[in-house]
Amino acid sequence: MNSIIDRRQLLRGASIGAAGVGLIAWLPAWAQSVSPGIVAPLPTVAGDTIALRIARQTMMIDGHRSNAIGLNGVVPGPLIRLREGQTVRLSVTNDLDEDSSIHWHGLLVPMQYDGVPGISFPGIKPRSTFDYEFAIRQAGTYWYHSHSGLQEQLGHYGPIVIDPAGVDPIGYDREHVIVLSDHSQESPDVIFRHMKLMSGYYNRQKQTLSGLIAGDDQKAAERLKWGGMRMEPTDIADGTGAAYTYLVNGHGPRDNWTALFTPGERVRLRIINASSMTTFNVRIPGLPLTIVQADGLNVKPVSVDEFQIGVAETYDAIVVPTEDRALTLVGESVDRSGMARATLSPRAGMVAPVPALRDRPLATMTDMGMNMGGMAMGGMAGDRGIDPTAEQNASAALATVAAAPMGDMAMPAMKQGAMDMGAMAGIDHGGMAMGEMSMRDFDHAPGVKKSAGVATIAAMPADRTDYPGQGLEDVGHRVLTYRDLIALDVNPDVRAPSRTLDIHLTGNMERFMWSFDGVKMSDTMEPFAFTEGERVRVTLINDTMMAHPIHLHGHFFELVTGHGDHAPRKHTVIVQPGGKVTWDLTADAVGDWAFHCHLLYHMHAGMMRTVSVRPKGKAA
Repeated sequence: MNSIIDRRQLLRGASIGAAGVGLIAWLPAWAQSVSPGIVAPLPTVAGDTIALRIARQTMMIDGHRSNAIGLNGVVPGPLIRLREGQTVRLSVTNDLDEDSSIHWHGLLVPMQYDGVPGISFPGIKPRSTFDYEFAIRQAGTYWYHSHSGLQEQLGHYGPIVIDPAGVDPIGYDREHVIVLSDHSQESPDVIFRHMKLMSGYYNRQKQTLSGLIAGDDQKAAERLKWGGMRMEPTDIADGTGAAYTYLVNGHGPRDNWTALFTPGERVRLRIINASSMTTFNVRIPGLPLTIVQADGLNVKPVSVDEFQIGVAETYDAIVVPTEDRALTLVGESVDRSGMARATLSPRAGMVAPVPALRDRPLATMTDMGMNMGGMAMGGMAGDRGIDPTAEQNASAALATVAAAPMGDMAMPAMKQGAMDMGAMAGIDHGGMAMGEMSMRDFDHAPGVKKSAGVATIAAMPADRTDYPGQGLEDVGHRVLTYRDLIALDVNPDVRAPSRTLDIHLTGNMERFMWSFDGVKMSDTMEPFAFTEGERVRVTLINDTMMAHPIHLHGHFFELVTGHGDHAPRKHTVIVQPGGKVTWDLTADAVGDWAFHCHLLYHMHAGMMRTVSVRPKGKAA
């Protein structure tokens, strides 16, 4: 057993000393680097007229050349620096052999300049130029990216910083823009084909016999239950370190991108998750982070040691390094299959210790929407002390699935593998549901929605805005949650909502099909309709066991987290597995707007719809 444990630890790597002394051959390749680091600020463009050119190129990542799409010859594209109140013209030339586009993520712009082909404009044809022109109505940290095909995966993205028109309420001495992303040597089309052909194609962290013996994985009884459902609790992310190298400002972990500081300075880190498929857990071991902005809008400062950033979210953090030593910024992938790494240093050429990857998380029954009224199901959630009777009933439930009434619709007896809901003795069927049972292969499951082979059973979702993220429940330090965010200023609209709207996030993980309310973008022309100026409470209900970062174009919304007129305002929100998120929306931007999961391949597979805000006087 010791040999198994030791080998597992060796494969996961170890810390690197400040001078890189004592490195041994079994460390992961990226961790063997003792590079003095790359001190290179992002190229910046500014002014009232800015030219951008989209073209294919190559880029060097950790010493390897890779195909890419860049802007103005760099990946990420240049930092666009603007000021609140100015009017900017962005002249974008497409040198590709295919249509392209740029969406200004989080910017409040007229619909025709939002940059989504087929919804807000036709796209930019090959060898042509399109001029975006709009007034800058906000300040903060944002980014831009392609909304055409899978171009974003190849490097078609870049950061935006907008300085406030007046005094910035966030005081700082120095700033660094940190663009986190993922990049693959495989083409995006190949990655998508692999995901469609085999569930968990890139999951190299599945449970093993050695893990069972070492006590690192589920117990045998739990494993049998999950196996009976054809579900893998290590299936946390579709894209993993098996497919991706994780980047900071276009540089791999071995490249060691380095940001400089003077001890005692207040350093502002503008952190953008511009990845295609990766949720990052961000920390700087030994240095607290004070979160001062979320999705470009100021929040009351909150001190944490780590935070989870979903795809397309941005967070600004203030750090105050006081010692004359280097520190490592870690962007660990949510499934802990790899990390983006950078160094904060008082001088060029310094290297900080790099922590080993932590043990990968395992999904629980709560992540399936089976929270038993707020509690997870016994041993399946890690032996959290549930009543043994409930555990036995849950075990029976997972053995078979049978008939149960749902309103006027009778649920016919249904068996899939060895599952039968009829065995759920002592559990109220009316209050409990199986989450997204079509996640794997349950295409005949009775459901509230059924479309395009996607069947969903009404989940019992929990509000998980106070949840730090998968694998961050017991890390032993303070982790940010959405509940911690409080707007610095009073919300611009504090009216009560006049109606409510529930939207289910649905999917079939086995067949890699993703949708809203069981309907893919390609299968409907029906938008989510709103009337100009109306106030609507929207609840996103995640019927799947995978987190989804959901983004609404053209608007900000207020998360309903108990902070009243200081509710945090965002444009992108992670909806955790088996959970729900509620937000209030003022539909104040007339037009058609994209609404989608920002996991690129989920959007590409169908988890995207149109939000239509119609002028007053027309039916919504």
